[in-house]
Amino acid sequence: MPKMKTRRAAAKRFTETGSGNFKRNKAFRSHILEKKSPKRKRGYRKAALISKADFDRVSRMLPNG
Repeated sequence: MPKMKTRRAAAKRFTETGSGNFKRNKAFRSHILEKKSPKRKRGYRKAALISKADFDRVSRMLPNG
């Protein structure tokens, strides 16, 4: 059986944590920042974990972790 290929788009967006979860960057930080409050923009800086609903889909795209 051939090796499973990694979806390169997913590999650039998600990283696996030590506990097996996946980290992701938050959306809404790229443009139209003038009207967003500094507190809101600070919240976009930190990475978040993907939801349980998306876990199976992401883990299939990244078979090698």
